[in-house]
Amino acid sequence: MNSRKRTRLKLKKSLPLLLMALPGLAYLVINNYIPMAGIVIAFKKMDYAKGVFGSDWVGFDNFKFLFSTPDAWIMTRNTLLYNLAFIVIGTICALAVALCMNEIKERFFAKYFQGAFLLPNLISMVVVSYIVFAFLNTDTGLLNRTVLPALGVSEINFYSQPQAWPLILLIVYLWKNTGYASVIYLAGIASIDPTLYEAARIDGAGKWDQIRFITLPQLKSIIIILTLLSVGRIMFSDFGLFYQVPMNSGPLYSTTQTIDTYVYRGLMQLGNIGMSSAAGLYQSVVGFVLVLTANYLVKKISPENAMF
Repeated sequence: MNSRKRTRLKLKKSLPLLLMALPGLAYLVINNYIPMAGIVIAFKKMDYAKGVFGSDWVGFDNFKFLFSTPDAWIMTRNTLLYNLAFIVIGTICALAVALCMNEIKERFFAKYFQGAFLLPNLISMVVVSYIVFAFLNTDTGLLNRTVLPALGVSEINFYSQPQAWPLILLIVYLWKNTGYASVIYLAGIASIDPTLYEAARIDGAGKWDQIRFITLPQLKSIIIILTLLSVGRIMFSDFGLFYQVPMNSGPLYSTTQTIDTYVYRGLMQLGNIGMSSAAGLYQSVVGFVLVLTANYLVKKISPENAMF
C-alpha cells in the first residue's frame, strides 16, 4: 500500500472525529482568532469615523497612559496578590473538599453534596453580590443586626472600610469556585486504581498515609495542569467579584481595584478604547510569558507532567 492510500485510509478513519471537533474548532476561530486582528487598536487613537484600520497610529502612547496613573501599582499589586491567593488557597480547599466527598460512600448523599458544592458556581455574580450585601450592609445585614451584637461588637460599615475586603473577597471566591474545582479532583480520585489503596491498607497505612503517598501523587498531573492554566490568567481578575460584590464602592478601591475594573471604569468615564485594548494586550502577553515560564520549570523538574 503506497503512502497516498495510507493517508487516504487514515483520513477516512479520522473523518468522524474531525466532524465532531468541527463545531468547537469553528467556535475557536470565530471567537478567539478572528478578533485578534483588533490588537491594532492598542496602538491607535481610535476614531469611529475612520474605523479601526484607518485610525491614526500612536505607538505605545496607550500603554504610557495606562501605567502613568498613580493607581498603576495598586491595581497591578491587587491583581497579582489576589490571584496568587486564589491559586494556592483555592487548590488546597478544592483538594480537601474532593478528599472529603470521596469518603462519602452512600450514592444519594455523595450526589447531594456534589450538587450542593457545585451550585454556587452556577449562580450569577450579580446575585452573589446581593447575597453578600444581605450579610454585610449596615442597616439590615445579618452580621450587623445579629452576629456582631451577640458578640458585643459595634456595627461595622463594611462598604467603607477597605481593610476587611481581602478576606471577604477570598471567602466569596472560595465559596463560589471551590465546588467546581473539587469535582475535577474528585473525578481524578475516582480514576485511581483501588488496588493501590487495598495494598496500602494491608501494609498498615492509615488514611493520611494513603492520601499522602497514593492520592496526591496520582493527582499531581491534574494539579499541575490546573495551576498552569491559572497562572496563565494571573493578570486577569474575576470582574464580577471585584466590581459587583463591593458594589463599586469608591472607598474600597485601594483593596478592590484590579486591572480589569480600572479599565472598565476608564472606558465608561473616558471612552478610551485604545487604552482598554492596550491593557488587554498587556495582560495576555504577560499571561502567555508566565505560562511558558511555569511550563519550562515544570518540564525541568517533572517532564512527564509538562503541558508541552
